[in-house]
Amino acid sequence: MALTKLIPKNLAQTLYLEAIKRSDVVFGVGSAGTGKTFVAASYAAEMLFYRDVDRVIITRPNVEASRGLGFLPGELEDKYAPYLEPFNGVFIRAFGRSFYENLKKNKKIEAKPIGFMRGETFDNAIVLIDECQNMNEKEFKLILTRIGNNTKVIFSGDSKQVDIEDSGLWPTINRLKYIPGIETVEFYPQDIVRSQICKEIILAYEG
Repeated sequence: MALTKLIPKNLAQTLYLEAIKRSDVVFGVGSAGTGKTFVAASYAAEMLFYRDVDRVIITRPNVEASRGLGFLPGELEDKYAPYLEPFNGVFIRAFGRSFYENLKKNKKIEAKPIGFMRGETFDNAIVLIDECQNMNEKEFKLILTRIGNNTKVIFSGDSKQVDIEDSGLWPTINRLKYIPGIETVEFYPQDIVRSQICKEIILAYEG
């Protein structure tokens, strides 16, 4: 099968992709609709397809405006599925649905709640963390201290959409910013690629 490759849509996405390629830990921070998750997941798909890594691990904090995971039916994997919709679309685009389902079945692509990461070591992997603005500093430390060999950790978040009182996003970035191999790329409303109406709405709220 042929992989659908990522082509960055603007300068911000290009800079983000370059940072991901050269660094071990990357924070993509900024406006919704700028393609942060899309770029990170597309890169992970390419690395997995060419066997540069053994697996892709996906997570995000269990924080939302209404219902938590406990209110959803089924096993943990079923409960966590709604959190992974942004990634599902990217992986289906890259691999096709059947191959993507096979990768999930064989745990080459695996979703795990942050709370289940304790005791893990991430080797030969790409770890994708979405909505990271809703993680506290303890959760950032938990993820970052799991990093083993040949692993990249990519955080995506928007500091203007924080749903918790003790977001650890900027404290963590500021704590780690002088460490080689850790980068932050910021996105702004002018970088939005989702749609023109999305851009106008976000500018109205943030402008």
